Amino acid sequence: MKLTFLGATHEVTGSCFYLEACGKHMLIDCGMEQGKDTFENQEIPIPASQIDAVLLTHAHMDHSGKLPMLYNRGYRGKIHTTGATRALCDIMLRDSAHIQMTEAEWRNRKGKRSGEKPFVPIYTMEDALIAIRNIIPHEYGSIFTLYDGIQVRFTDVGHLLGSASIEIWVTEEGMTKKIVFSGDIGNINQPLINDPQYIKEADYVIMESTYGDRNHGERPDYIKELSKILQTTFDRGGNVVIPSFAIGRTQFLLYYIRKIKEDNLVKGHGNFKVFVDSPLAVEATQIFSENIQGYFDKETMDLVKKGINPIAFPGLVTTITSEESKAINFDDEPKVIISAAGMCDAGRIRHHLKHNLWRRESTILFVGHQAAGSLGRIILDGADEVKLFGEQIKVNAEIRRLSGVSGHADRNGLLTWLSSFQKKPERVFVVHGDDQVCIDFTEYISKELGYSAVAPYSGAVYDLKDNVCLVEGMRIPVESRSKGISQKETAFDRLMKAGKRLLTVIARNKGGTNKDLAKFTSQINSLCDKWDR
Repeated sequence: MKLTFLGATHEVTGSCFYLEACGKHMLIDCGMEQGKDTFENQEIPIPASQIDAVLLTHAHMDHSGKLPMLYNRGYRGKIHTTGATRALCDIMLRDSAHIQMTEAEWRNRKGKRSGEKPFVPIYTMEDALIAIRNIIPHEYGSIFTLYDGIQVRFTDVGHLLGSASIEIWVTEEGMTKKIVFSGDIGNINQPLINDPQYIKEADYVIMESTYGDRNHGERPDYIKELSKILQTTFDRGGNVVIPSFAIGRTQFLLYYIRKIKEDNLVKGHGNFKVFVDSPLAVEATQIFSENIQGYFDKETMDLVKKGINPIAFPGLVTTITSEESKAINFDDEPKVIISAAGMCDAGRIRHHLKHNLWRRESTILFVGHQAAGSLGRIILDGADEVKLFGEQIKVNAEIRRLSGVSGHADRNGLLTWLSSFQKKPERVFVVHGDDQVCIDFTEYISKELGYSAVAPYSGAVYDLKDNVCLVEGMRIPVESRSKGISQKETAFDRLMKAGKRLLTVIARNKGGTNKDLAKFTSQINSLCDKWDR
């Protein structure tokens, strides 16, 4: 009964944990590292083909983004998660694969002229589709047997549609231990989705600490504040351009705007248009509309029962094609443009910024975190001009931020979630927070609240039966890393991985019938004869 920490240790992204129990090998999350990395992550300590199952907390890329890579490396097991997470992964993993392949193609065209080694995408669309086909949905609150001695339950954690904490009961040698992975703990009073549900018992807790160093502050009146921004901008003839994350944040905005329109809080501009200009956001919005039962909160369900779609309204326009997107900027009427990406570093939002940043009439409204170095952060920090598509653009538009909009619990929310356990766990592992945040939060809950807590580094291994550390994690700073693309993996590297997978498959066929084993042997020998040259 061992737990190895691989990702989201002393940093926020790349969530991945490796659990060995009852002779089985399991991953909890397999996320992509996004933005600035602090420390080098350890690799999964066994070949992907030897992993038996994956449990997934939610669809965000820093938790799910490397699932297709597992299949690329030979994994053929199932991914267990909630139904809504499965639906969101269907669009997000396909979108990620498209980005990986497009970037690799662009880099290879550029690199070929200078004689550079080819870039290889970490996975392809085929890998993503295989991963999607192997996702098994489960309902909230339902305990299921994963393997003999291992039971699992997904509990609504209120972060994103379908997001969950994962409860795992492991029974070995007559001893049962309960392990809880918090996933990303949600903020309270978010529109559409439920507040986090609390868990009462655990022997071990692996919990996130994203906002472990601060609170969100007094909750603003989002509808009132957004109404005022719309009114002021429309009165001077401008557009409200909102860089927004396609999944979660965009749907929350539509919920607020529907209420603003319903109550006629913006005067004199009739049925103003709201453009959602992101194919991914459009697909995600459809998923939100379809995944209602068991995922929406009471207030939203009351609207649904009245026949009201909580995120649809007159004047809502969704655009898919590039031609439709370009046409938005030839519409002279004041309007709202919601477009991805949320930090302005890619996507269609950059075109809308080019057409609106220089206009004093317009407003650029930020509704999400802007990482250091991102274009969104540069604009928010007061840049006089920015470069877009090779052109210097003056920043004359009004720059605003809708404060407090976060899908993550703040410090008080994290402490509320932790204090819900009726008996203090044997140990709390603090993960998914910036380096100093992990350290400070761990120190606080240890010294002030009396929990046995630790913030492990990548590679740390714990024996959960006896509650002892077997291997200390490694604090290896990352100097630089190519995002999303690996220059190291060659076609020969992939061939070597296929060979390792073949050995795993051979081992698993021990005890098969003589007829089947003879046939398998013949196929391998034929393949060897073909390539032994």
